[in-house]
Amino acid sequence: MIDKGFDWQQFLRRWQDEWVPGEDDVEDLEEGGLTLADLALAAPPAAEAEIAAAEERLGTRFPPSYREFLGASNGWRLDGGSVYRLGAAHEVGWFGDPMDMTAIYRRGLDERSAEQEVRLAGMWERALQLETDSDMSYALLDPGDTDEDGEWALYVYKGWSGEIPDRYPSFGAYMRRMYQGFHSDRAGTPGFVNDTTRALDADVARAREEALSGRWETARDMLTEAERYGRPGARGMLSQLAALSHGGGYYGFGELVTDPRYTGELVPVMAAAHLGEGRSGRMPGRFVLGTETDDGVTAAAEVILDQVRDRTYRYAPGGAFGRAVAEAWEAARWGDTDGAWRVIRAALPSWSPPGPDLLAPLGLLGDPVLGPVVTRERGLELLATPRAGRDGVWPDPVPDLDPPGLGWLADSPRWNAPHDSYRCLWVEGAEPEALPGLVGEEGGAGLTAPPGHRARGFHQVPARREGLAPWEDRAVVSVGRTASGWAFGCDLGAWASAPGNFFVSPAAAASCDGRAVVLWVRRGRDGGLAVFHLSVAEGGEEQYAYTLRGTDVERSGPVPGVLDPERVLRDVRETDRERCLLAAVQGEFGLSLPRHALVEGVLPRLTTRSWNRAPREGEVYAYATFQVRMR
Repeated sequence: MIDKGFDWQQFLRRWQDEWVPGEDDVEDLEEGGLTLADLALAAPPAAEAEIAAAEERLGTRFPPSYREFLGASNGWRLDGGSVYRLGAAHEVGWFGDPMDMTAIYRRGLDERSAEQEVRLAGMWERALQLETDSDMSYALLDPGDTDEDGEWALYVYKGWSGEIPDRYPSFGAYMRRMYQGFHSDRAGTPGFVNDTTRALDADVARAREEALSGRWETARDMLTEAERYGRPGARGMLSQLAALSHGGGYYGFGELVTDPRYTGELVPVMAAAHLGEGRSGRMPGRFVLGTETDDGVTAAAEVILDQVRDRTYRYAPGGAFGRAVAEAWEAARWGDTDGAWRVIRAALPSWSPPGPDLLAPLGLLGDPVLGPVVTRERGLELLATPRAGRDGVWPDPVPDLDPPGLGWLADSPRWNAPHDSYRCLWVEGAEPEALPGLVGEEGGAGLTAPPGHRARGFHQVPARREGLAPWEDRAVVSVGRTASGWAFGCDLGAWASAPGNFFVSPAAAASCDGRAVVLWVRRGRDGGLAVFHLSVAEGGEEQYAYTLRGTDVERSGPVPGVLDPERVLRDVRETDRERCLLAAVQGEFGLSLPRHALVEGVLPRLTTRSWNRAPREGEVYAYATFQVRMR
């Protein structure tokens, strides 16, 4: 918006003085059909009497910014966009809606239509038409869409596009945007240097220092303005701030992608966003970098894309920050995403960019393990933290993501954590890599990379594998390590109904070298606790177990009093039963699970041996298979 008291003569004179011929203008000049004088943007100013005569003819007073413009230049040539010339005061007139756009737009209105939609539908009949030359486009001032300063909104309708008109809050705002577009169109023209470009380039340099010092919002405002003028580097830096502050989405980094120094930082982010389109249900198109690059960068980008797709990509910067990233990766790999973030945050001052235009360690976002660690809130914290040796005020750390213990499992299900049923295994003192040998299926692949992120709101029931007997129930668990040193495997989407007659707890097999604990919990359709199973083993033998169904309890072995469900649940409300039982298990063994790592799919996976045994002679069982076909 152009403020009150804006100097139109100075603004238009600067625009005219900075003007250089565009590509089409150069061709016309070379052919001799035009001279530089013919291509002048400005016109002589309109006298007050001319403006007043036009207003009397039209029966209205022009809005302030348009009136002041005419007093500085009675018309203007625009050499960019689809509007080519704004007419003089005596040339403008009421649009009159010759194409009957009013009827088209009013057909789309109903009682739920927004006020702006209603105004737009009536704009066509009351608008003032300003352009006298265009590419089937119209510049329309709407006296029915005004602000407190008496300014009329300006709409540009491209008749060939079929799109809703572009709206500008005033004529002044429209002209400023056209001036920015003029600069943007010529930003790459050799020799296009003037006071405006020099001032904006200085702002880009200052914005970089502001961003590295943690004052990223100040930097964002400066870069936003410079990007509108097409200044080199502004778009790439602005996209870096957006990638960390928005917490998702696709980001193009402009010409920065062409620099091989930034390939390992920027391309993984673009690859992860590109592949995320497929995971969200949309068909990803061809992976493009958004700008022309040399063969070396293109080849490196394809390799990175394959690694991100296979979840084998690993962000590995150099120096002290790189060592901290490696430490954080090991922590996050087994579920300690909060600890991983603390390591990264503490190391940010030691981060050193590989080139002058990188504002933050963006490569973190493309790492399949570390990317989920940097949530939107943590991205904002990273941006507010001084780095690369800069001074500044450190922000307050954001809260940890993982609640302590196991109580969060009893929380109401969310779109990304259904756990209406879940089963978990803990092995004391074991490393996560040991679980395949303890409970993994025979001849299995061992630990495998986690799958890509699930689409929001969609949970796919895993298909039954061929070659398995109907009674078999092989869990696919996410594997990690608790803060107290227990290896765990957890299945938050246990689709099997519940522990049944053929159930054999894997606790005994897992407890060769220490204690093992197994939980299997299932809720009913009403959300209440339907089944709660606990089994504990040590030295390869089950010590005790119980299965609670409703109010009935099946026990084996001496269940300690602190775990006995009849004692734990005495005088406990129905809605608190699951939480109380989990608290008892947590208190006895010091167990926990990392919610963020499990929900975001950071952890490697393992297919276990069957949690059911084969039926014995004389035992019978039944199963049903349902197949749904879409017509």
